[in-house]
Amino acid sequence: MKVAVIGAGSGGLCAAKNSLEAGLQVTVFEQTDQIGGTWVFREEVGKDEFGLDIHSSMYRGLKTNLPKEIMGFPDFRITGGEQSFISAERVLQFHHEYADHFNLRKWIKFHHNVVRVKPHGESQWEVLVRDLLQDKYTTSIFDAIFICNGHYSAPSTPNYPGRKLFKGREIHSHDYRCKDVFKGERVLVIGAGPSGMDLTKDAAEVAEFVVQSHHWKEPPSVPFPKNVLQKSADVVRLTENGAVFSDGSSESFTIIAYCTGYKFTFPFLSVDCGVSVEQNYLSPLYQHCLNINRPTMAFIGICNFVIASQMMDLQVRFALKFFTGQKELPSRADMLASEKYEITRRLKKGLTLRKAHFMGEDQGKYFEDMAKIADITPLPPVFAILHTEICSLIRSDIMNFRRHNYELVDDHTFKKLT
Repeated sequence: MKVAVIGAGSGGLCAAKNSLEAGLQVTVFEQTDQIGGTWVFREEVGKDEFGLDIHSSMYRGLKTNLPKEIMGFPDFRITGGEQSFISAERVLQFHHEYADHFNLRKWIKFHHNVVRVKPHGESQWEVLVRDLLQDKYTTSIFDAIFICNGHYSAPSTPNYPGRKLFKGREIHSHDYRCKDVFKGERVLVIGAGPSGMDLTKDAAEVAEFVVQSHHWKEPPSVPFPKNVLQKSADVVRLTENGAVFSDGSSESFTIIAYCTGYKFTFPFLSVDCGVSVEQNYLSPLYQHCLNINRPTMAFIGICNFVIASQMMDLQVRFALKFFTGQKELPSRADMLASEKYEITRRLKKGLTLRKAHFMGEDQGKYFEDMAKIADITPLPPVFAILHTEICSLIRSDIMNFRRHNYELVDDHTFKKLT
């Protein structure tokens, strides 16, 4: 059985490793020159030398917002050092350790860009790939495919009224590399997620004045310096020199930093692949993973507010049970009903379609359900428990939460060391 893997980041690497262990013939297509996906730092922004979008959103000094004790993969943990929150460089090094330990590099075709994926027959896939160095195209047929192209590379930027009038500079966190861009500026940071908090903190160190705009119902109690104003009000419109907010106030700015998330993009999928995206809701998927219309295609890592790499490994193992025929899928009608129930439940909770794959406190149940359905080894519940603890700390103590260190006591218990 031949399986294609698109991308050699966290999802692609564990897809390759688990597929090889299942006895499958694996080919990984990676458009850059190295593994690591989103953890690879690149100074460049915009386009690379082949005219392709720069994938990485990594910026200088980035540290993880989850402790290393729950990162890594179920059978290969991040080890070494006393600190729980580690640098992006260390995470990238871990990916290289993982690839070398399981001898994955020989299955990866670097500088190979997937141009098109389309159905072939009832269950197979035709994959057209461009060898970027040779500028040659090849077509291959695969029995199954893992889509692991990452979801932090296509910026989502709101199109505010008056945006064309604004004379200052605009950047998205995807293109942010270091705080020098904010030196002496009047900065508007839009968003209060991890990147929004990091950019606000960085800007505060060098900017003249910073406003962080967000719509949290309860404003985060963050001891930012006095040159930072946190505003629980959305931007209503932009002007030539600044912005007007939903509370009726206005401020002048010289640069706007959009920390407004990312959008799913699968430019290589033909329209007959059986899935579509509406407001970041990828559908129809069984368990946020398998393409219900053509279940030999799996999307790895689209859920957010999760322990990403651990979840990716679980999703890969889930998909492989059905790819290999070890488990029989429910009927198409039952899978569609399952998806409908899940999205209806989310909408009733007040979530928008944009949060159709949002997990947060639901992730523990999601992990349990996947393991039970596919009869695979579950993730230890302590992973989700500690993740919930960290998310709470991020909201209450964004400036200091990374100073804590943790130890996993058993599958259900963790200990805060400092």
